[in-house]
Amino acid sequence: VDDLKGVTAIIVTHYHGDHYGDCVEIAKKNDAPIIAIHEIAVHASKEGAKSESTNYYGKVEVGNVIVHLVPAWHSSEIGSPAGAIVKIDGKTIYHAGDTGLFYDMKLIGEIFKPDLMMVPIGGRWNMNPELAAIAVSYVKPKIVIPMHYNTFPPIEQDPEEFKRHVKEKAPDVKVVILKPGESVEI
Repeated sequence: VDDLKGVTAIIVTHYHGDHYGDCVEIAKKNDAPIIAIHEIAVHASKEGAKSESTNYYGKVEVGNVIVHLVPAWHSSEIGSPAGAIVKIDGKTIYHAGDTGLFYDMKLIGEIFKPDLMMVPIGGRWNMNPELAAIAVSYVKPKIVIPMHYNTFPPIEQDPEEFKRHVKEKAPDVKVVILKPGESVEI
C-alpha cells in the first residue's frame, strides 16, 4: 500500500477480497476516488474513502479518464459484479473483471470498440482459456492480455493455450502475455 503513490482513481469490479482488498487504504492515502457499482461505492464511503458510484453503462469522469462499468457474470458479496471500460488519451481499454462468458460481450465490443481487452483465463471462478478466446472473438479488440491465472493452484493455466485458441477464433487479435510488473503500449 505504501508503494502506491500518485493513484488518481481505483476501479473495483466486485466485492471479493482479492479485488476489494486494500482499496480503501490506497484511496485514502492518495485522496483518490473508488469507482464501483453503487452498493460497493456506498460501502467504501462508509469506510471513509471517496467514491464515485455508477451502474451498468453509466459514466464517471475523473480528470481526463472516462470510466463506464459494464456487466460481468460472476458473484459479489455486495452489489453486482462488473467489467470496466476505461477511455484515456484516445484509447479504450476493456477490463472484463472476473466473469464467465456471456453473449452480451458482443454488445460491449460493438459499443466501445476496445483497443485493449484484459480477460480472465483462470477457469475455476471465471472463463478457461478456450471460453476466454470465444469472448475475445465477440469483443474484437486489437490487443488482448490474459489475466487472473497462475496465482494459486485452482487457477493454474497455460497462457500459451489461450494464445492458440485466440489464433483459431480471433486471428486478427494480438495476444500479449505479460509477467508481473510488465506493461504494454497501445
